[in-house]
Amino acid sequence: MISEQKTTDPDAELRFRVDGHVAILELNRPAKLNTMTPAMGKALLSIVDEINDDDEVRVVIFSGVGPKAFSAGSDVKVLDDYGTNWQLRNRIDYARGIWAIRKPVIAKIRGYCIGGGLEMALMSDIRYAAPSARFGAGEVKLGWHGGAGNTQLLPRVISPGRAAEMLFTGDMVPADEAATIGLVDRVLPDEDLDAAVQDLAERISRSAPLAVQLSKHLVRVAMSSSLEVGMAYENDTFTYLFTTSDAAEGRRAFAEKRAPQFEGK
Repeated sequence: MISEQKTTDPDAELRFRVDGHVAILELNRPAKLNTMTPAMGKALLSIVDEINDDDEVRVVIFSGVGPKAFSAGSDVKVLDDYGTNWQLRNRIDYARGIWAIRKPVIAKIRGYCIGGGLEMALMSDIRYAAPSARFGAGEVKLGWHGGAGNTQLLPRVISPGRAAEMLFTGDMVPADEAATIGLVDRVLPDEDLDAAVQDLAERISRSAPLAVQLSKHLVRVAMSSSLEVGMAYENDTFTYLFTTSDAAEGRRAFAEKRAPQFEGK
């Protein structure tokens, strides 16, 4: 059992703890479908900085508390708390906070994953879901569209046509269909989801941290640049990694037929 190293108040609306090399980030407003408030957005950015600055953290598990929702996005009842339209434009963007995490992020999804919740899931690197998961970009049913990535990330993750269907209708997609169209990477029985996500996180945490972080960065490069640029960039970072202590440790471990002990250096 990995001992707990850090923890926040278990009653906080945004819970955070670190066990070994795995950080666990949980939205904790189950009675409100884990909807986000401006205060939670500010807290999230502070936690993101802590995750990025802590070399012991190698992977993040991100979820919502309770069976009903991963997150239903922004709490509509407090949207006016953002202030004027200009202040709303320059708001603390909680979904972009997930995007700013440099370590791999695994979204563990039960129940509703809609609006800004879908944006946070899309900002994650890997999405595992229970059969109860429901996905939707329902903002158009309220009079606006997503403001933190739905229109830009959905067409990159699934087909542009399926993305348009979700964005134009606001209709929800069940978990099995989400897996079929590539919106989630695995759908697992509810009783197996926690263990599967934990196992994935631990397997990632055993890989060389710098190589993993650069791999995450290169996946994003692949989504937003030409193949020629991406291939050249990959070669540069590949060459850089051979200057690290972890690469030397990997070669020694291979020669000595043992598991490598990476330090992120």
